[in-house]
Amino acid sequence: MTLGSHQQTVGKSQQHFTPHWLVEAVGPFDLDPCAGSPRPWDCAERNIALPHNGLESMWSGMVWLNPPFDRYQVGKWIARMAYHDNGIALLHARTETAWFQPVWQHASALLFLARRLSFCLEDGSAHPANSGAPPVLVAFGQRAADRLTDCDVAGTLVKKWTIK
Repeated sequence: MTLGSHQQTVGKSQQHFTPHWLVEAVGPFDLDPCAGSPRPWDCAERNIALPHNGLESMWSGMVWLNPPFDRYQVGKWIARMAYHDNGIALLHARTETAWFQPVWQHASALLFLARRLSFCLEDGSAHPANSGAPPVLVAFGQRAADRLTDCDVAGTLVKKWTIK
């Protein structure tokens, strides 16, 4: 279901609904280009869901990005978010992967959450298993970094790093 080292993602459901409390803590958002359908709640004012392609759609405003956790797709979404440079992405903290490189190169802040998340099901109830990997909120742009700085989400905030 997720990108954990022992979980299989390819061919499985990519519907991982963000817990409402988390979106509320760092929002509001203008656009969610990876909205599920049906979904228990909107994460943004404007939502793009399949069959529409959020990668190819016009992005504007503050973006919430909870991308498909398919290791073959997630990098495309992160690269698009880095290019947009105005939003927050919820990712697995797979910091060693190639798809995480745009985060290191372009993000303005990282908030490594203190605990693993339980994503939600279509009806809004918590998924019985946790996310399978440590979560990180990634800010692109100064406004997004300010939101991570000011939110009450438990974790470790990182604002400066050096790529070696």
